[in-house]
Amino acid sequence: MPLTNTQIKYYDSNVLRLPKDKRETYNAQVDRLIAALKDSLKKQDKIIIKKVVKAGSFAKHTILRPNSQFPADVDVVFYISGQKVDEETFATLSQKIYDALIKLYPNKSVEDFEIQRKAAKVTFVGTGLEVDIVPVIENPNKEGYGWQFDRIDGTKTETCAPCQVKFVKDRKDQDPDFRTLVRMAKQWRSWKGVPLKSFHIELIMAHVLEVNGKAGLLEKRFRDFLLYIAESGLKEVIKFPENGWVSQFSEPVVIIDPVCDTNNVASRITEEERKEIVQIAQESWETAHFASIEDDLEVWKELFGKGFKVEGAA
Repeated sequence: MPLTNTQIKYYDSNVLRLPKDKRETYNAQVDRLIAALKDSLKKQDKIIIKKVVKAGSFAKHTILRPNSQFPADVDVVFYISGQKVDEETFATLSQKIYDALIKLYPNKSVEDFEIQRKAAKVTFVGTGLEVDIVPVIENPNKEGYGWQFDRIDGTKTETCAPCQVKFVKDRKDQDPDFRTLVRMAKQWRSWKGVPLKSFHIELIMAHVLEVNGKAGLLEKRFRDFLLYIAESGLKEVIKFPENGWVSQFSEPVVIIDPVCDTNNVASRITEEERKEIVQIAQESWETAHFASIEDDLEVWKELFGKGFKVEGAA
């Protein structure tokens, strides 16, 4: 017998979803960081920060409740104005942010700060919160848009953080259970070690919603997510109504960014990883199908971990 929607929503509310008090705590901590960093950068480097936007899973409300293995993370996009895209590099901007953080938090160890490919990461020991500070050079001609740099290969990508948040909100407005399904898929990804990023999962789930609609039990719809990956092999180009004309891509997996037609967000997924993702999805669908038929809650833990629980279960 399949899991009921009530059971899945209990699991989502009590295990997966970030609690309201934690969200408020993280919001306050991030707001203090933003205010201090904006002031520091303005004084030290005369950088014009046009606006700051909270982005990523936290802003989309698809973030998972943190645990000892997977901490909570918040993306904060700093829109930099007055810089020339062809002259300013991510490395330069990130170094300025890194230096400012060192001055703001002189008592924190250097290990608490890290310059990554596209962000400067701050880790707060007390709450375990990780904050990725992403500098984006503003495009003055397109509201909310700007260019994001890659420190490793030097490439730049057009992005729109508010648009990405709106994309998920639009799907949630279309389907009130969309975020629940995304959180389930993210938990599956984390527990099974699937080489997919959160953004990939949000977009694949949005594509499945577009193809299949929102009818049916949540359990069946989660299985359909796994089945889509298994049957398609992730060889189909995934794009959305928000996209315009899409050029050809040569990468093994192509998932078009709904806010930038030239950006394949899955470009770094290798052929070996594609095969691994598809294999895990196939095996997971078979496990979920068996768990559903046998009405066995213990089997569901093979997909979601030992923390899986539903109301009334022993």
